[in-house]
Parts: sequence; structure tokens; C-alpha cells
Amino acid sequence: MSRRSYDHYCAVSRALDFVGDRWSLLVVRELSAGPRRYSDLFADLPGISTDMLATRLKGLERDGVIIHRRNGMRSSYELTDTGRTLRPVLDALAAWGTPLLGDRKPTDAVRAHWLALPLGRAIATALPEGTVTVHIGDTVLHYVITPDGITHHDGPAPTPDWELRLDLAEATEITTGVRGLTLETFSAAPAH
Repeated sequence: MSRRSYDHYCAVSRALDFVGDRWSLLVVRELSAGPRRYSDLFADLPGISTDMLATRLKGLERDGVIIHRRNGMRSSYELTDTGRTLRPVLDALAAWGTPLLGDRKPTDAVRAHWLALPLGRAIATALPEGTVTVHIGDTVLHYVITPDGITHHDGPAPTPDWELRLDLAEATEITTGVRGLTLETFSAAPAH
């Protein structure tokens, strides 16, 4: 399948030639915390058809944004080094889009890990450096905050400095700026 192109000699349009199709950046968002199986991607992208997901995965793999790893009967998708360089793009889109969230509509799907990018910014404001395991209901992820930036990853940190336990409503309030975070909000991680 050939890729559609804007045929503009412009950096923005060239980037969109690669990741501007509907669902592409959301697939990248899903993989930004680590490798995922097809079934996990499908479950966490409500509204996408299996054909569309397969098409987006093939295109992103063809373009060097993701890699499909096969290990016997198990396989997963993950970002390549090139794909990981999209993290600042996702961060910028999340920062731009956070004020647009407004109140959640009854028809809006939500997954706790979708709050990871804006929540990470709030955490980095309260904790300028360190590793934090965050529990949002049953979802567990962790952040690594360094002077060079912040990354988030699936699952708990192997040796966190801090822990933060939130329900989805609290995480949403922090994400949207209704509620702030201070150092007192965090618990010291248990010694290992």
C-alpha cells in the first residue's frame, strides 16, 4: 500500500505524511510507555476497527516508527528509536489539548493511562527529579524525572523514590489543573 502524501516541501507536512493519518499518533501514544500486544492496543483504542489497527501498525512499521517483535506464539509492538523521538510531540499535543478537555461527556471513553502525559508534567512540577510509581485505580505506571526530561513506563518502578495513589477522578483533577500536587501528596517508597 502506498503512503498518501501532501506533496508539500514542508517539515510539518512531511511529518504528517508519516504520522498524520487518523489513529497513528494514538497508536504511538499507546506504545510510548512500552511494548504492547495487538490485543492490548485494540482494547485501549476504543472505536478503532481491527482492519484499521492492522493498517496503521503496518504503515508505522514500514515507516520505521514501530517494530513488530515476534517471540514464538507471542508478539508485541514497540516504538523504534525514531518512534521514541515523537515523545515531545505527544507532550506538546497533550499540553495543548489539556485545556480543551472540559467536562467528561457520558460518551467519552477513558483509560487511566491516557492521563500519563499531562499527569507527568504535574508530577515533575512537584518533584523535579526522581522515580515515582503511580497507581490510578488498578493501573500502575511509573515516571522517571531527570534534568533532561520525564518519561513514563508501564508497571511499577523497580526502585521508586516515591509513590502516589489516586483514583481516576483525582488523577483527572490533577491533569486538568483543578487540583495541585505538592511533595506532601507523595508517599516515600518502601525500602527494598
